[in-house]
Amino acid sequence: MDRRALLMAGGVLGAAGVLTLAPVGFAAADEAGATAPGTPADGTEVTRTVTGHLDTGAADFVHLPVEVPRGVNQIAVSYTYDKPSVPSGTPGNSCDIGIFDERGTALGGRGFRGWSGGARTSFVVNSEDTTPGYLPGPVNPGTWHIILGPYQVAPQGMDYSVTVTLRYGPAGAPFEPDYPSERAKGRGRAWYRGDCHLHTVHSDGKRLPSEVAAGAREAGLDFIVSTDHNTSSAHAVWGAYDGPDLLIINGEEITTRNGHWLALGLDSGSWIDWRYRSRDDAFPRFARQVRRQGGLVVPAHPYCPYIASQWKFGYEDADAVEVWNGPWTYDDESAVDTWDAMLGTAMRSGRDWLPAMANSDAHSVPQVIGLPQTVVYADDLSRPAIIQGIREGRTYVAESSAVTVAFTATGGGRQAGIAETLQVAADTPVDVRLEVSGVPGGTVRFITDEGQMHQESLNTSGTGTVVWRTTASLAAYVRAEVRHPKADGTPGKGNTMGPDLQWGPMAALTNPIVLRVKD
Repeated sequence: MDRRALLMAGGVLGAAGVLTLAPVGFAAADEAGATAPGTPADGTEVTRTVTGHLDTGAADFVHLPVEVPRGVNQIAVSYTYDKPSVPSGTPGNSCDIGIFDERGTALGGRGFRGWSGGARTSFVVNSEDTTPGYLPGPVNPGTWHIILGPYQVAPQGMDYSVTVTLRYGPAGAPFEPDYPSERAKGRGRAWYRGDCHLHTVHSDGKRLPSEVAAGAREAGLDFIVSTDHNTSSAHAVWGAYDGPDLLIINGEEITTRNGHWLALGLDSGSWIDWRYRSRDDAFPRFARQVRRQGGLVVPAHPYCPYIASQWKFGYEDADAVEVWNGPWTYDDESAVDTWDAMLGTAMRSGRDWLPAMANSDAHSVPQVIGLPQTVVYADDLSRPAIIQGIREGRTYVAESSAVTVAFTATGGGRQAGIAETLQVAADTPVDVRLEVSGVPGGTVRFITDEGQMHQESLNTSGTGTVVWRTTASLAAYVRAEVRHPKADGTPGKGNTMGPDLQWGPMAALTNPIVLRVKD
């Protein structure tokens, strides 16, 4: 059924870059193969196909209303769009898809039923066999909306086709969610290793949840956070894969048009909307929604060069920042530099500083789960304890479970660790100590608000202790980095400019110890 002319004539450009098309109607029940008027035959399927064209910059989201009659137990959707050749350096066509049910499409509303982004070309919503990324449940009568997200449109525009198939019959048995436990066995107050940015087949990952859990155990992790893009559907399956040895925490990666952020520590089944830009002033609202659940707001890979991935919302509503994402790159170098600058600003103003964290963002083989990882000092291996440890910055980040550090500052008969404050007289000697293992030939750097103040190489065993002395009058904070040797085998050197990174890849990085002059 070609409704192209009708749809474009009936399209309405609404607020927030939404184009609403004319609704798709279906035959009355007795015309759909019913045995009696108003009684559809079980298993009857009716299909409609819609085509259209979008110009560059037409809308962030295209809403296709679908009028669903009574007696439907499944809605199946497939779509295609053209991919014409474009000049080098010009974005080609890319279009996401998802669906909202009869409860509506309001921002942050209750109507969300699933999103697959561009990871698949078809999906099914019903009570039992719903496609990953989508929420199982009844197909109630009313106006549903298929949502297209044309986040890249070629200069020639985008031709698209959407096919909708309704199946009639009684609803299947209700889906029984299996949410993960809030607590694992743990070791009491201790350091716990985790990866807080992971994807499965519920968004654009290739791994099953079972494979992610197995990979986490293989990596020596104590906990992981499920962060599929723009959907909460995976929450309901993780209970089958956690255990005394592995805590699985619910989360989501919210992929807006102005950057991605992680919502960590969500209540089971909680979904966070992503359909806004920085200019819409909606981000603080959803940050508050996460915090009301005890969760964390974490800008992800803030310097990622891909379209719509660079962070544009600022950091006032953030609880931590992901400064290291996957294998070490220039993007991470920039993120650490920005984070370090924010540390200096926070110390100067007396405001709370923003903790750093690191995650793998692993989607599929060969991406390694737990490379890198965040190591958290927590009271217990539970959702509240892990989230609180990250919030307070009682963390360091490491390349793998083979890398371990211990970082302290001692002076005036007192000692402080990561994220703690050591208050001493201005001229009291303070000994900063870093114990390292797992970085053969690595370079230790001590960095303060003045920049790098000490550098020392480890031996070939990769295990050693580095001590440096300062005072609270000279350093407002001290943090530590451990770098691998550069590709040519030499240690990194400060202020070296050139085509390659000025330092070798990161092996570990700590949050700061704050030094404060005693009144």
